[in-house]
Amino acid sequence: MFKKFSIYIIFLLLTFNVNARDYPGSFADLAEKLMPSVVNISTTQVITTRSNPFPFEFPPGSPFEEMFRDFGEPQQRRTSALGSGFIIDEKGTVVTNNHVIQGAEDIFVSVNGEKEYEAEILGADPLSDIAVLKIKSEDKFSPVKFGDSDTARVGDWVIAIGNPFGLGGTVTSGIISARNRSIGLSRYEDYIQTDASINSGNSGGPLFDMNGDVIGINTAILGQSGSIGIGFSIPSNSAKKVISQLIKFGETKRGWLGVRIQIVTQEIAELENLDEPRGALVISVADESPSDKGGIKSGDIILEFDGKKINEMKELPIIVAETEVGTIVDVKVWRNKREINKKITLGRLETSEDFKPQLEKEEKPKLTRIEGLKIEVRPITDKDISERELPKSTSGVVITNIDNDSPVNYLKVSNVIVEAQKRNINTPGDLNIVVNSALRSTEKSILIVIYNNLNQKRYIGVKLD
Repeated sequence: MFKKFSIYIIFLLLTFNVNARDYPGSFADLAEKLMPSVVNISTTQVITTRSNPFPFEFPPGSPFEEMFRDFGEPQQRRTSALGSGFIIDEKGTVVTNNHVIQGAEDIFVSVNGEKEYEAEILGADPLSDIAVLKIKSEDKFSPVKFGDSDTARVGDWVIAIGNPFGLGGTVTSGIISARNRSIGLSRYEDYIQTDASINSGNSGGPLFDMNGDVIGINTAILGQSGSIGIGFSIPSNSAKKVISQLIKFGETKRGWLGVRIQIVTQEIAELENLDEPRGALVISVADESPSDKGGIKSGDIILEFDGKKINEMKELPIIVAETEVGTIVDVKVWRNKREINKKITLGRLETSEDFKPQLEKEEKPKLTRIEGLKIEVRPITDKDISERELPKSTSGVVITNIDNDSPVNYLKVSNVIVEAQKRNINTPGDLNIVVNSALRSTEKSILIVIYNNLNQKRYIGVKLD
């Protein structure tokens, strides 16, 4: 009995020792090796403000207007910001976040908490929140190298080094908590989530694996007051492509399809006889875009791009952006309940209308032809809802043209279609899908819900031709 008990204890000790090998006894050696490659970044910016110190304005020509004119003069103040970064070559090329240096007039980089250098911007990309700097010095620096973020697994140990709250080189440790996170900060999101403490000032700093390779760029935290154990890093494999282009061209060159897309819901998958909700539903195609020239249509579901399956809608923009401009790619789409293949020559996002800030666009609203109803529609806007005093939650499409032989020729231009077949209509693509599905059915009829031009809600049965 005693012998068996002794063997059992030895077995437990051996098991514990085997499992303990994956738990690092200390991060000291790794941190000491990496600290010289992590930099603290400080920026300065002059902000001009103009404010009236009085709760009223003097009338023009008033003697007080001249007397107190100087009180309303523009005031300039210098602000500073702190962030982190890391060196990727001996010449002093530094990677950080775009938001760390955006708008900066002066940028200073402190290496290993000792010497401070002035730096210049080689290139910056707001869409991925990545920037590349060059230290103005002939000194040689200690670089780190990128690891393969695709091989990083949930539960792997990681360490973060950065400049939280301006305290300088600070090391925190944790694990990878999740992969492929999207939190709505930028257009291209595929974040690594970690519980290694990340705070204000850590932005732009590296996330290292246990080999000392950079697998992420620390970018965001969840929680306004500081770290709550949920931080987000840009995966190194995505970042490397952007960084390479910023160094080489000073700007990015992303692939561009020219489509607006939405999630394929369970209901849409059932309507389209798709085996499961997957892919990206095309709701509109930009005129003269690569997709338009390649034969992609509104209502198509993109299932595969250049041999890569699209399981979720958010995957498509990332894969397209990472594909080289000018590449001819095979695109597999689901149309009329069957797969078809299209060949598309990718354009460049940065030269497209899609890349221009929304406020700079003064283009006419995109009109979509709903052939089954013989009408043209456009998406409803916030301005429509406000001016017509519709419920704030209203979604739908506004009728812009009705053919004489349309099955709904008794409706009026500016009527708003909000439902079809008891499904909410958010986009012209939604309406096209319902109408096309009804046309393929034996009944060939649909029930639509509209707001007429008096904002009265009406249910209408439509017999399709």
